[in-house]
Amino acid sequence: MFDVITVGSATLDAFIETDKANIVSVSSVNSKKEFMAYPYGAKIEIDNFDFQTGGGGINTASNFAHLGLNTSTIVKIGDEVQGQKILSTLKHFNVDTSNVVISKEYKTGFSIILTSFQGDRTVLAHRGANANLELCDINFDSIKHSKWLYLAPLNGNSTKLLDDVAFFAEDNHVNLAINVGTSSIKQGKKHLYKILKTAEIIILNKDEASMLTEIEVRPDTKFEKFSKEKIHPDIIKMLTEINSGKSIVTIITDGKNGVYAYDGKRIYQCDEFPAKVVSTLGAGDAFASTFTAAFEKTDGDIEKSLAYASVNAASVVENFGAQSGFLTFDAIKDRLKSYSDFEVYSHKYKK
Repeated sequence: MFDVITVGSATLDAFIETDKANIVSVSSVNSKKEFMAYPYGAKIEIDNFDFQTGGGGINTASNFAHLGLNTSTIVKIGDEVQGQKILSTLKHFNVDTSNVVISKEYKTGFSIILTSFQGDRTVLAHRGANANLELCDINFDSIKHSKWLYLAPLNGNSTKLLDDVAFFAEDNHVNLAINVGTSSIKQGKKHLYKILKTAEIIILNKDEASMLTEIEVRPDTKFEKFSKEKIHPDIIKMLTEINSGKSIVTIITDGKNGVYAYDGKRIYQCDEFPAKVVSTLGAGDAFASTFTAAFEKTDGDIEKSLAYASVNAASVVENFGAQSGFLTFDAIKDRLKSYSDFEVYSHKYKK
């Protein structure tokens, strides 16, 4: 029996680091977006590059195992050297590989990660085998005997699995944590909400939450104040709409602005944990998997889980690579002690 099984993508990532990228901001009445830009037609010198494994299924499985959970993963890779590299990574983190699907038809997913001087990144992704995970690839018996199922974002044809896997987990009393991705959201709001009602934990970033709820975070709007912190009213609308009532907690991450959560009774908020940012790649996976693992370990303590997840995500962004910087629970607790002023705020709120 596994503590957790992850389902998601597996990729070989090529990290390209250069200070030559320009950050261009484009504003409209209701939104502001930033773009990474290079001179058109130019040859750009790079400062550093590296190859590492990644993908939501792999990143989260590696972190779950590093945190001490008995972990397996369901991912699809190609039958080539890239796929062997991913298997090697999983074995390094002591992740069970019996549920990994090796395809002779599709190549392992591949990504090029362009990192800016600010530490943020733009990803060029070839989905490969990740977009072709099929129902016959899923070991449902293994899921049935797991405490938790963690669904990382799926893409391409793989999104068709979402219904069957989520409803199977619900029917067999397997706790479900789902990190909602844009590909699933594009299937339709009404359709996805049915799936979210099967989940104990729902995690998505602010842009995904806005896309799902069709609620824009309006600029220059008066914030609602909880304790010492302020929360945008449109964030509150998103949280309360997404939370189904059956879900124990809904979480919206907002990058440098921290994270928000709602459990149907209270709204929680904490700032980003202090970190010297090297690369933000993998921070979301680290946060989501650490929160789920901590939620299991602490018997559902949301405040502790948010704090632990924030610390581990901060440690990941201080390193180059999505699986670098993982901390154990003991190391997380020690780091929290050194930042005694870091706090998770909560306030009663009924929608």
